[in-house]
Amino acid sequence: MIHGPVRCLSFGVPARLTKAHGNVGVLHSSGAALIQRTRASVVEGHMAKLAFLGLGVMGAPMAGHLKAAGHDVTVFNRTAAKAEAWVARHGGTWASTPREAAEGADFVMACVGNDDDLRQVCLGPDGAFAGMRPGAIFVDHTTVSAAVTRELAGAAQGMDLGYVDAPVSGGQAGAENGQLSVMCGGSEQHFDAAEPVIAAYARICRRMGDVGAGQIAKMCNQIAIAGLVQALSESLSFAKKSGLQVDKLVEVISQGAAGSWQMANRHKTMDQGHFDHGFAVDWMRKDLGICLAAADEVGASLPVTALVDQFYKDVQRMGGGRWDTSSLIARLG
Repeated sequence: MIHGPVRCLSFGVPARLTKAHGNVGVLHSSGAALIQRTRASVVEGHMAKLAFLGLGVMGAPMAGHLKAAGHDVTVFNRTAAKAEAWVARHGGTWASTPREAAEGADFVMACVGNDDDLRQVCLGPDGAFAGMRPGAIFVDHTTVSAAVTRELAGAAQGMDLGYVDAPVSGGQAGAENGQLSVMCGGSEQHFDAAEPVIAAYARICRRMGDVGAGQIAKMCNQIAIAGLVQALSESLSFAKKSGLQVDKLVEVISQGAAGSWQMANRHKTMDQGHFDHGFAVDWMRKDLGICLAAADEVGASLPVTALVDQFYKDVQRMGGGRWDTSSLIARLG
């Protein structure tokens, strides 16, 4: 079930963001031949052998879409019970280590928590890289730093493995519905091979540039969301304290320049003070920390992002670390 309308384009990235990558992504002839055969097979509707590492609220449904598309999927999760439950629901197999899951796979996909989690599933004697055959491609859907992406892509290159950083946006609902936005970094060769597989859960998929460019694009996404949610929180709070009905207000202003996905999908729960859904504040603070560190590297100024990060810190102090990011309105009283 490869989604035909998904088309993937390439965009340039400033040299300062990619210069450290060197020749990451250049494969020997054996690896290149494997990529060509695998892509042709997937495009023609045949089954690929895949591993998926990490079965959280995002990874579990993404892996499910791959199995539903007809791929041979082996999953790994640090909590084995989750892997067993996934197999009971979707079929496929589960492995006790990332290395075991990755053995013989054409593609290994990962969606874990942070830089350290990603290193743990990739490196070491039980890591995925140790089990991958030359020419196989590692696709990382985790939102991590550009630094760890460069580190792991370099390690992959040294083992004749492909590497695509491919963070996603769209939240749990997007993962469950197969409607994620996927921002990719890597060589054109590796991206072209991986795109038909990624299409199983993508609404849109774009190659943004070389290794690391996908993570930079995801940082831009989080920067834009942070400022928008704070502005929406202030707007709705001001409306309520001024005696306006939020539903009526949103019905009017959402049809103009103020309209946004956050307004359309979060205004009711924000008005009701319900935040037990969506993307957690703890994860957003992790992402914004990555954004701020990367901004320092390239000399970018992110004053609003830095301020909203502190507002999210206030929400954590209120006990809302697991609340949805729209909970910024809670600190306004």
